[in-house]
Amino acid sequence: MNKINQIRTVLNIVFMIGAVATIILFFTDVNQTVFFYVCATSIIIKMIEYALRFSQRNRQGGKL
Repeated sequence: MNKINQIRTVLNIVFMIGAVATIILFFTDVNQTVFFYVCATSIIIKMIEYALRFSQRNRQGGKL
């Protein structure tokens, strides 16, 4: 399970970078399409991390 935890950590870091980039893009004068792509990518990365966490919890019988 250590490998999954490492993947989750990397995904969380990438998500946080994407979230900061989304906030910066929101307040700058940039094309809205770029903002939406960065935001959507960040959300999808977080969903993948959540799915890994959820599947890991189910394999351990509900305990993390």
